[in-house]
Amino acid sequence: MVNSRLFSRDRATRIAEADSVAVIGLGRFGRAIALELMATGTEVLGIDTDEDIVQSLNGQLTQVVRADTTKEEVLRQLAVNEFDRVVVAIGSDVQSSILTTSILLRMEIPHLWTKAVSDAHGQILTQLGVQHVIYPEHEMGRRVAHLVRGAALDYIEVDDDYAIVKMGPNKVVEGKRLGDTDLRKQHGVTVMAVQRGDAEWCNADADTVIEPGDTILIAGPIKKAEAFGQLR
Repeated sequence: MVNSRLFSRDRATRIAEADSVAVIGLGRFGRAIALELMATGTEVLGIDTDEDIVQSLNGQLTQVVRADTTKEEVLRQLAVNEFDRVVVAIGSDVQSSILTTSILLRMEIPHLWTKAVSDAHGQILTQLGVQHVIYPEHEMGRRVAHLVRGAALDYIEVDDDYAIVKMGPNKVVEGKRLGDTDLRKQHGVTVMAVQRGDAEWCNADADTVIEPGDTILIAGPIKKAEAFGQLR
């Protein structure tokens, strides 16, 4: 059922016509997505079955409602079918996640992201036709493992075999003009950007000289980027 006290279909329609996203499931993961989207100026329709969660986010999202999203008529009543971007962040109930996602796929939502809590869950979502299956715990575990292993300050895995690593300078680049280091040939990585102190990040080029205390972003295949990050 939709909590009509918190819901206005006209309002949801107006949201759907704007720069907006519907987030279904407002646990820790869904809440974080919804609040971050709001912080960047995106209008958010948040949906959850838990009244306490809905009440806690009332006033923090553009609109938040309590509803059962495993029913197509409820999703249509909420005008979710008019959104072109929807995130299904349901984690505690795999059946609800699959049913909700299946309905949204039938509605032909152009851009759909669904959270998977296991490989089996993710496989089912993929078989249903979800293009963006999210494994937050798995992806965070991989990220932390790489941070623990090396000297990276931060780590983003762009693909299965490519990463961007934030790190301090090492002997290979420190005090040298990047164009003279032959990084790609010798180490298989590229310095993308440099930050000096609290200054803004600047794009790096062949004439950039890395100084002690700088922070750099390097990009390359994971093993090569990791190996470069461990050099001193």
